[in-house]
Amino acid sequence: MRVAGVYSFKGGREVIQSKFGAELQEIKQIIAAVDSAEHKTKVSREKTMPGRMLYKPGALNKAFKREFETRNWQKHKVHCEYPTQYYKSDYRSSASSKGAFREMDFVKSRVGVEVQFGKYAFMVYNVCAKMTIFHKMNVIDVGVEIVPVKGFADEMSTGVSFFEQFVWDLEQRGVADIDIPVLILGITG
Repeated sequence: MRVAGVYSFKGGREVIQSKFGAELQEIKQIIAAVDSAEHKTKVSREKTMPGRMLYKPGALNKAFKREFETRNWQKHKVHCEYPTQYYKSDYRSSASSKGAFREMDFVKSRVGVEVQFGKYAFMVYNVCAKMTIFHKMNVIDVGVEIVPVKGFADEMSTGVSFFEQFVWDLEQRGVADIDIPVLILGITG
């Protein structure tokens, strides 16, 4: 695979290049090592593209996981304790934080990476919430979000979001004080 688009959110590119150059090189090597053709194995049953061969996002995620783990990038998982003090006195919750967690796909040397071949909301959550949370927990200083460009997403099931849409929304949203630097990489097969 290869990088087809690069977007620097809150100076993400500059921070990564100046402070985490070795990690950025590894990320680029990982992207190049994943052979997308091996994962174009899904026969579409969707009305808009019946019988068409599509990329399988789950298989792509597994390929990225193998490549990151080979280079000693680790998943980082934290347990969640959900607050209950905000309930009204007459409400009894059945919600439990037992087994609840948040997880960063890959972390190494204070760089957090998320690989996202899913719905749009997950991309926004990763950059605008999850990475900020893991920064506040002193796990990462900078993030990298790897997402498909539109042409690549068009060869997956409907509903997979893409780089161009994500960048447009981030530019319209602007940057908040709590945001951290994130490099967004749009990839293609």
